[in-house]
Amino acid sequence: MAAAAAGLSWRRVSSFTGPVPRSRHGHRAVAIRELVIIFGGGNEGIADELHVYNTVTNQWFLPAVRGDIPPGCAAHGFVCDGTRILVFGGMVEYGRYSNDLYELQASRWLWKKVKPQAPSTGSPPCPRLGHSFSLYGNKCYLFGGLANESEDSNNNVPRYLNDFYELELQHGSGVVGWSIPVTKGTLPSPRESHTAVVYCRKDLGSPKIYVFGGMCGCRLNDLWELDIETMTWSRPETKGTVPLPRSLHTANVIGNKMYVFGGWVPQSAGGEISAHDGEWKCTGSFAYLNLDTTEWIGLISDCQEEDKSNLLPGPRAGHCAVAVGTRLYIWSGRDGYRKAWNNQVCCKDLWYLDTEKPSAPSQVQLIRATTNSFQVKWDEVPTVEGYLLQLHTDSPVPSGIGAPVAGVPETSVLSSQGSGSSLHQSPQSLPSVPYPEMKVDHPSQTNNVIPNNVQVALSSNSLLKVEGKEKLAAPENKITQETVKNHADATGLKESNAPSLLPVCTSSPQTSANVGELHDMDKRTVNADASVSSTISSTQTMVTQQAVKTESSSTNGAVVKDETSLTTFNSKSEAAETAYIMPSTRISAGQTNDSHSSKTPQRQMAPGKSRDRQWYDVGIFKNNSAVVSQFYLLPEETLSISSKTENADVPDYRLLKKQDLFPGTVYRFRVAAINGCGVGPFSKISEFKTCIPGFPGAPSTVKISKSVDCIHLSWEPPGSPSGNILEYSAYLAIRSTQLQENPSQLVFMRIYCGLKTSCIVTAAQLSNAHVDYTSRPAIVFRISAKNERGYGPATQVRWLQ
Repeated sequence: MAAAAAGLSWRRVSSFTGPVPRSRHGHRAVAIRELVIIFGGGNEGIADELHVYNTVTNQWFLPAVRGDIPPGCAAHGFVCDGTRILVFGGMVEYGRYSNDLYELQASRWLWKKVKPQAPSTGSPPCPRLGHSFSLYGNKCYLFGGLANESEDSNNNVPRYLNDFYELELQHGSGVVGWSIPVTKGTLPSPRESHTAVVYCRKDLGSPKIYVFGGMCGCRLNDLWELDIETMTWSRPETKGTVPLPRSLHTANVIGNKMYVFGGWVPQSAGGEISAHDGEWKCTGSFAYLNLDTTEWIGLISDCQEEDKSNLLPGPRAGHCAVAVGTRLYIWSGRDGYRKAWNNQVCCKDLWYLDTEKPSAPSQVQLIRATTNSFQVKWDEVPTVEGYLLQLHTDSPVPSGIGAPVAGVPETSVLSSQGSGSSLHQSPQSLPSVPYPEMKVDHPSQTNNVIPNNVQVALSSNSLLKVEGKEKLAAPENKITQETVKNHADATGLKESNAPSLLPVCTSSPQTSANVGELHDMDKRTVNADASVSSTISSTQTMVTQQAVKTESSSTNGAVVKDETSLTTFNSKSEAAETAYIMPSTRISAGQTNDSHSSKTPQRQMAPGKSRDRQWYDVGIFKNNSAVVSQFYLLPEETLSISSKTENADVPDYRLLKKQDLFPGTVYRFRVAAINGCGVGPFSKISEFKTCIPGFPGAPSTVKISKSVDCIHLSWEPPGSPSGNILEYSAYLAIRSTQLQENPSQLVFMRIYCGLKTSCIVTAAQLSNAHVDYTSRPAIVFRISAKNERGYGPATQVRWLQ
């Protein structure tokens, strides 16, 4: 099949939950982040509900909308601008069309009817359906459609339109008014049920609208281009085989391609396309137009769309299609309607297609370390089915040893409680040095092994108002920052800035060999994004941290190499839930083509950098976090084969032995995302070292309360003190000229040293605080404990401002 040859793998989603909307046609859909929002359409009456599908959790829900709720409509205009959605026109009942304009503020699920000013040079758009409504910048572009010439809705006299309007939007909410742009060139012929997309080439930077197909008594397959800057219409010359004439199809831009799916196409008779008003049928054909080269590429032909193997979406028209990242979703639509049959059936199925391999994740970040495990995370990559995590070590790895162990040790999590003030805290426990025996402060989630029949699905939080931008509220109610913050805090995996770790503190230059090793570990793990050197003595109050661009050494001779530059990470709060290790070659086995199932992903064996490195699989993980205590030992014959080939299948982990991590050992990590197209490129390399026994763990349960002229900072002792705690140190990130030179490098001042598990931070100290904007604005604190061996890792707290 052409689809298989093109590397396409359609997936039918069958494991969704929630109130599934009834099947329909003539509906429209847009995406806001991971949410697909569907409105209107008809099937036994015109639908007026607003349905939302969460592509991450596979859940449908009906938000509680309020305000000027529009009547149901079909074949309407539907565009998304940030978190507001505009609805224009459509059929509100048979023969009666609308030219009303509604706005939905999706952050509050609030509808509002808006009344734009009429154009200065003519009449506003007449009531219509089947028009195109495209957004670019702060303007919507309306083209064509079908009007009813008769005032009697029962007496439908069709009039095909090719008028062109521009609607100027106000920032945030509301509209200015309609205008009729003066265009050059020849207008496209009148039509309805066509598609229009906006694309701007990266190299040329001139935005274009592409109009394709439609209906004007017969189906069309002509392509028109409008240069928005010069307002010039033209007919671009295309290469390749143009898709059959069609209407009620969909067109979506992903990257530089316009993907065209389905629609009504003429019924061929004896190899010839029937003429005006002839027989026609639904199609499941699929093609794309490369918008840079204007070449058509067919992916599923009209003969292949008759495929009944349930591996491809069936023929349909009047469906909706929406792009979520590089993934294309298709839902419902009319199926099996031919003019001679005079009946119709609407599809109930939901499909998606990954159009390209996922991008590389961020570097692996260290959350917490022990003597024989790491808790790590990385930035979430949208619309992926899992992550392949690998490690490498310079230490010799025994071949043929290592007992398989079920599960992975429990993770450590950090809790937080709000103080009731207007400022919010966002704790993050990020040790500078891998340290042993981290206590689990709350019921922990173990890393369960996924059986072969369990699908991979990424979790997500709902959208909320952050950073001054309106985003989506949860389906039931609006979620406040406090609510989501506390949920994220419970996972211990909230966003953090780099670097995140405190250095080893010593009272004299005469340190033990172990402390020297800890300096080494500290420099390797002060920031998961880069190698960072930190030193402090008992007489210093300022901690300076510098990214190591070349080899550098501290006073006790430890050497660290920089792998990459500094970055920050920011993840969805719920995505830090249980990580799963995949024991088989498939993310989801079975023949059901289920949601988030995957064919065997293809491996990318990256060449070694400075020396011949052998990368070992830690496993395939469902979420963007993992607890690593073991890795898989591949048979030598597999290693020799996979190291020579660019792409090798993921091995069957059930057949492989495992190797435990060792204390005091340096491990390098990289991660790649997996979707239906296979395994994407690997991230940049991070380097961490397991702990040496004897040092205290990180303080936990940090609380911040605000009073009139100061704040009160308190914490609980480490769960594993490994001896008597001699003192605690608390640090505050402060403003400095070094920050101006390198904003990624925080500078800390010690604001407390003593045996108490609390301290007061004065207004004078806070006035010198640095506000970190790497994610949400926050003031950053760090707290660490010291025993006879020295200082352990720091707990970092981001106090949201």
